[in-house]
Amino acid sequence: MFKNYKLIKNIINKQVCDIAVNYCELTKTKTEYLFNNHLIPMDSKVYGTFGDGQVTKKDVFCYYGSEFFDCLLEFLRGNVEKELNLKLKSMNSYFRIYTKGSILKPHIDRDACEFSTTLNLGGDTWPIYFLIDKKEVEIILNPGDMLLYRGCELKHWRKKFKGNKCYQVFLHYNDTKTDVPIYDGRPSLGNNIGGW
Repeated sequence: MFKNYKLIKNIINKQVCDIAVNYCELTKTKTEYLFNNHLIPMDSKVYGTFGDGQVTKKDVFCYYGSEFFDCLLEFLRGNVEKELNLKLKSMNSYFRIYTKGSILKPHIDRDACEFSTTLNLGGDTWPIYFLIDKKEVEIILNPGDMLLYRGCELKHWRKKFKGNKCYQVFLHYNDTKTDVPIYDGRPSLGNNIGGW
């Protein structure tokens, strides 16, 4: 029975991880080009952004609701439903390319992230921490491993990153009985306007 969190080993294989890492890097390169050549405003988030309120470094590339990872969100929903024995609605995806020295601040997730997952895609190992019964719990994920947890209830964070890069995607789901609109209020998956 699911209580606070569960580690799901090898939910995707190495080939899918490698494709996902390549996608992250291609997306980052595209967005840098658009920003640097003044083709989109620096405060635009349509093609991703650098830095957000949860991570300390401004060079960490972040992307909410990308087509690729929203496809993965929907593709893996059945696996997560089996783990929870619940019917779920897909809410949103969010990926980051963490860089050396990054710190993920302690936080709990918002209402559209009732069941959060973090999926290690590749790069250097970087533990995630939870506060459970006033104790710090460390969990290490390998590429292809997904950690499923109650995002709105469990405080979680990552300490200072000593590696070079770490690729993580967060896939968020809610019980179908919650009032939070499906797709995080967006008109469809793969549409990052609205929501976040």
